[in-house]
Amino acid sequence: MSYSIKEIADMMKVTTATIRYWDSEGLLPDIKRVNGIRVFEDKDFKWLRVLNCMKNINMPIKKIKEYLELAQKGDSTLQERYKMILKQKHIIEKQINDLNNCLKEFEYKEWYYKTAIEAGTEKVVENVTSIAPTLEIDKIPKNYKKEGNKNE
Repeated sequence: MSYSIKEIADMMKVTTATIRYWDSEGLLPDIKRVNGIRVFEDKDFKWLRVLNCMKNINMPIKKIKEYLELAQKGDSTLQERYKMILKQKHIIEKQINDLNNCLKEFEYKEWYYKTAIEAGTEKVVENVTSIAPTLEIDKIPKNYKKEGNKNE
């Protein structure tokens, strides 16, 4: 089956300008053209999925090009590509960890404000966590009582 640039952009949740940019950067070397118009085919999805993942993790264009060039050389570059993927995987894992920490912080803030709104004042929650400066994530108290502002 064939797909237009618009259809591909919609499927990938990117703009057609993004697809054109990738093409101008040489990241779509095997895309067929009919009368100068890009025509995407089912076989292109394998690379488009990888490219979209690389884009979504903010992998630099230079690194994506390097990976593509290695892939085009075939089996002789398997080890190099494997190392690149492992390195990116570690970067992704760190990003996930960082985002999970942010999520925990925002879950605390969600609890904090919901509790304060229900009570009509922050006084019920402001002394729940330590006021000492720290970079540790605040935690929702397990046994917090609405009536008071202490953990029991």
